[in-house]
Amino acid sequence: MQTDPHAPQDPSDSPTDTPACSADGEPLHRRSIRSFVMRAGRTTEGQARALAELGPRFVLPFAPAPLDAAQAFGRQAPVVLEIGFGMGDATAKIAQALPDTDFIGCEVHEPGVGALLKQIGERGLDNLRLIRHDAVEVLEHMIPPASLAGVHIFFPDPWHKKRHHKRRLIQPSFVSLVASRLAPGGYLHCATDWQPYAEQMLAVLGEDTSLENTADGYAERPAYRPLTKFENRGLKLGHGVWDLVFRKRG
Repeated sequence: MQTDPHAPQDPSDSPTDTPACSADGEPLHRRSIRSFVMRAGRTTEGQARALAELGPRFVLPFAPAPLDAAQAFGRQAPVVLEIGFGMGDATAKIAQALPDTDFIGCEVHEPGVGALLKQIGERGLDNLRLIRHDAVEVLEHMIPPASLAGVHIFFPDPWHKKRHHKRRLIQPSFVSLVASRLAPGGYLHCATDWQPYAEQMLAVLGEDTSLENTADGYAERPAYRPLTKFENRGLKLGHGVWDLVFRKRG
């Protein structure tokens, strides 16, 4: 999920995302980790048109049943899942650069889904399908074990404040779920522009015994991942970006 480092991250900015709390401030009903954060956004006319015209072909409905990727794409090819593609610019560029790989993008926000559908039409991308649903449930119900060639998680919400760290996506249970869906030799590629989150990612991924780091610590940005507008802006300001690439042991 692409995030603006200058956007407010406190859940109090979004009343619908704030659980009821007890007197000591703890949630009365602790929610499981979700792959998304609710945010406002207006769907443009072009995005709405893309949703109406291209959605029926390129958006896969969520279903609590294993997905037949070969049927969905009309061919047998390696499949990479991207979790939280934001407005989809990087996703479209990657899919265009790797035509022999099929990509499934998970995103819940309508403007982002519409924007990526628009790019699918403009670029003629036939190796990209979208699911507008929480990626955790997609992984649990739609992605068969040991079926993915890779998983991309680029710039998930860092939840800056310490008391919100439990909301971060990269947690041991989630990493275990992702790893179970990777085929032997499949990879998990995470990227973040928030160093404390990068350090947590490195620790959590390093503790999963089914995964091995492809680098000595952080990885060089793989050539297939394009620079995002937020990343370019951050680099100009002297901010860092950290990539982590782990591989499923075979």
